[in-house]
Amino acid sequence: MALTLNVNNTSYTVDVEADTPLLWVLRDTIGLTGTKFGCGIARCGACTVHIDGQAQKSCNTKVSAAVGAKVTTIEGLSNNSTHPVQVAWSEMGVPQCGYCQSGQIMTAAALLSKRPRPTDTEIDEVMVENICRCGTYLRIRQAIHRAAEIGTR
Repeated sequence: MALTLNVNNTSYTVDVEADTPLLWVLRDTIGLTGTKFGCGIARCGACTVHIDGQAQKSCNTKVSAAVGAKVTTIEGLSNNSTHPVQVAWSEMGVPQCGYCQSGQIMTAAALLSKRPRPTDTEIDEVMVENICRCGTYLRIRQAIHRAAEIGTR
């Protein structure tokens, strides 16, 4: 079935089944591999993308649900890693292994788009759905606060 998607402001027509997980279409069909597979059951957050500005787990989102929506992946968040969250992540040295980081960044960016100056509690409530096996949670929270500062310059 041919479906048309708007991913990172580019139109893609893909020939996949309507119930194919968006994650696999992004990675295997379109070739955007920044979005990671983690658990496959929407528990770890590694596959987080934005759909119409909302953070969504792409591993359990049917591709058909993204038709007519604006999908943003880590590759489309900014040019040259200049989004405030990406800058803060680098400044704060957040990543260790890095595997979960695209999902962490996408979730943090969605949070900051709604709450430009979130509290620790607000950060924790949103970020709890993203698992980091390396345990960089304190640096993640610090980087979100730093991104809020950068974003308001």
